[in-house]
Amino acid sequence: MIELSRDYAERLDRDDELAPLREQFVIADEDLLYMDGNSLGRLPRNAAAKAQRLVEHEWGETLIGGWNRGWYEAPLRVGDTIGSLIGAAAGQVAVTDSTSVNLYKLVIAALRLRPGRHRIVTDTLNFPSDYYIIQGAIDLLSAGHDLVRAGSRDGGVTADVDELVRSIDSDTALIVLSHVAFRSGYLYDVQRITQAAHAEGALIIWDLSHSVGALPIELDGCKADFAVGCTYKYLNGGPGAPAFLYVNRALQETAASPIWGWFGRETPFAFDPDYAPARGIVRFLAGTPPILSLLTMEAALEPTVGAGIAAIRRKSVSQTEYLIALIDLLLSPLGFELASPRNPAQRGSHVSVRHNECYRIAQALTAELNVIPDFREPDIIRFGCAPLYTTYVDIWETVQRTRRVIADRLFETYSATRHGVT
Repeated sequence: MIELSRDYAERLDRDDELAPLREQFVIADEDLLYMDGNSLGRLPRNAAAKAQRLVEHEWGETLIGGWNRGWYEAPLRVGDTIGSLIGAAAGQVAVTDSTSVNLYKLVIAALRLRPGRHRIVTDTLNFPSDYYIIQGAIDLLSAGHDLVRAGSRDGGVTADVDELVRSIDSDTALIVLSHVAFRSGYLYDVQRITQAAHAEGALIIWDLSHSVGALPIELDGCKADFAVGCTYKYLNGGPGAPAFLYVNRALQETAASPIWGWFGRETPFAFDPDYAPARGIVRFLAGTPPILSLLTMEAALEPTVGAGIAAIRRKSVSQTEYLIALIDLLLSPLGFELASPRNPAQRGSHVSVRHNECYRIAQALTAELNVIPDFREPDIIRFGCAPLYTTYVDIWETVQRTRRVIADRLFETYSATRHGVT
């Protein structure tokens, strides 16, 4: 049974095995409650130092010679590091482009591996940008594909997995799902759904953007086909950091990227006028990688790798359980409704609440009480627990300040008109 005192939260912090890792991050304002690491992670100190070395020494002094001193190999080297966090053996992950571009590559590649099939299955919990990529691929191929979206349960909190599985049939080419749903934090059973896809001869792409770095993922163990993910959330790679893609080794010689660039060619520096794809995961590279952000992100991975995903997941579950208990006791009587799964086995590392004034509440929290959550349409506030630096006191204090927004009616002075970025 939790206690409602700050002292209880402080005791939890004292017993936290990962608490020392907070010192590895830039914390410019100790009073700021940053509960949005599920959207953009904090800056690791070593990443800041690496960025400075990159600019001043590697670029400033080494100049083009840096390509022969580790730059050229970076997309696959860093890919293997991320692979160690997602259960992927070496040679199956590459860091390149953005999540959207990588998803586009893999959607086209997968559909071309299943000619004659016309169904693409997703569900209503998926990230909208993933829908857009699929729709664009359908428009490009003009092959009569249909996008099928299975429904959800509990008002959009959990996936209707039974309906999803029933949607997969012998005409299904591809399933595309987010491993953790962006609104509610619902966590899918990768193995069950991947097996259901394969039973019908379909391929599957997992978007790991809201799960990588926060919980264990076993792509090889589940025999996943493809995956994509960003690096600026729980991996703390920085805004706009390059994304990654995974292609199961069994598919690498038959799957083809639709974007042919020189870094994906078998001999890029031969400068041959005709394209011949490289072997393996390299064929999914395209243009010159963004070295400054890529290598800064490589340094940013070190706290996650050092902590270990098992320890990170233990703390994530503990913190989200604590947050949900506080929501039940202190926020539910004020009109808030939990919008995330209660079962930790079905929950990622962020907790969502609903309230009919969530947008104005979020504005008041940030502008007046130094709390940064995020708002998602139409009525969701998400509180992200990033175990490498979020404290239990952060969680306790966030709930106290949220109560104050309601008790003092601070939200009433804010407009319900949405800003450009929410």
